[in-house]
Amino acid sequence: MFEGISENLQNIFRKFSGRGHLTEKNIRDGMREVRMALLQADVNFKVVKSFIDRVTEKSVGQDVIKSITPAQQIIKIVQDEMITLMGQSDTGIDFSSSGPTIIMLIGLQGSGKTTTCAKLAKYLTKKSHHPLLVAADIQRPAAVEQLKILGKQLDLPVYSEALGPPPRICAQSLKFAAEKNCDVIILDTAGRLHIDQELMNELKEINQKVKPHHIWLVADAMTGQDAVKSAAEFDTQLPLNGVILTKLDGDSRGGAALSIKAVTGKPIKFAGIGEKVTDFEEFHPDRMASRILGMGDIISLVEKAQTTVDIEEAKKLEKKILKNELNLQDFLNQLKQLKKMGSIKDLLAMIPGIGGAIKNVDEKELKKTEAIILSMTHKERNYPEVIDGRRRQRIARGSGTSVAQINSLLKQFKEMKKMMKNMGKPGKMGGLMSKFMPKM
Repeated sequence: MFEGISENLQNIFRKFSGRGHLTEKNIRDGMREVRMALLQADVNFKVVKSFIDRVTEKSVGQDVIKSITPAQQIIKIVQDEMITLMGQSDTGIDFSSSGPTIIMLIGLQGSGKTTTCAKLAKYLTKKSHHPLLVAADIQRPAAVEQLKILGKQLDLPVYSEALGPPPRICAQSLKFAAEKNCDVIILDTAGRLHIDQELMNELKEINQKVKPHHIWLVADAMTGQDAVKSAAEFDTQLPLNGVILTKLDGDSRGGAALSIKAVTGKPIKFAGIGEKVTDFEEFHPDRMASRILGMGDIISLVEKAQTTVDIEEAKKLEKKILKNELNLQDFLNQLKQLKKMGSIKDLLAMIPGIGGAIKNVDEKELKKTEAIILSMTHKERNYPEVIDGRRRQRIARGSGTSVAQINSLLKQFKEMKKMMKNMGKPGKMGGLMSKFMPKM
């Protein structure tokens, strides 16, 4: 996520740090590089100009230039201005006190509206709400069927009609929601390849008939400034009050995330960060700014862990580590837990000081590791020391790997067990971390 802009900005800040003393010329030269990095990231040019002007004005002050750590102060100024650019966190949802809360999702075709409906519904069920999905997109072939399949997967009701026009479908869904005791209605509306008057008229009619409490634009983050332009256009025609950015995990630039709030004045509410219905998170500008600047995002990492890690299993694992009883089955279980949390590369990027240092994490190697352990018998997973030459050949054939790869895994696991054994010893933690992190 945002690898391109993150790497460019970190390189620029390293130049600042390497100078020690900074002059006004050094700062202005550096800001020109920051400007180029932002433009390359597809950030709106007017937003870039305003951003650079504010950062430069604050950075060339005597308090910064004469300070002991001018480079760090400039980075802090950039971080603060980046947070201001994306706005304060606005992930709250005002729920109706009388009747169901209606959320209308709009956007261009291909932005991911239907999948986002399901992700939002999953998010709301975790908050103890009972959402209804409404299939009001009769324009795109199979959109209704897709929503029905997603609803079935989530065990949630879906309202649809075979021939009814979208405004009527949305209006009728209110009665259905009352029958099903749903407290939130999520409207999946039609999109187009580009904004046209027919689309807008349909959306306006839906808005007039059902009077949604929230109208959120679903925008594809990977389209950069096209997403910003469509957001601005939708905002002129409908009372837009929020944005959901999809495919943020595949966006290496960050132009949409850094521009939408400044251009439209509408907050980014949520972000889609993967294909699974659980790959959906609240958008926090302060955390996003930290990720972009390579400072990590430990709060989001902890939140992800809390939603996926089984506390009782974690306690059992802790006891096994302390007793030096960790086995390959435990290791496999932990790999599966990590996969539930998302991309390993993205998880490492959330750890302060680690993400920026690790550029090429090959997740295929983790799949090979999983295949190797799955090719072992129950006894071999629990007692790796019994794996002799003949067993290694059988495991290699079963996992589609080589004996050398089996040997490497067993050796690394043995080293890890030694490190885990020493973790409880006084004064060992620092040394362990210096050995363990390069292996990661």
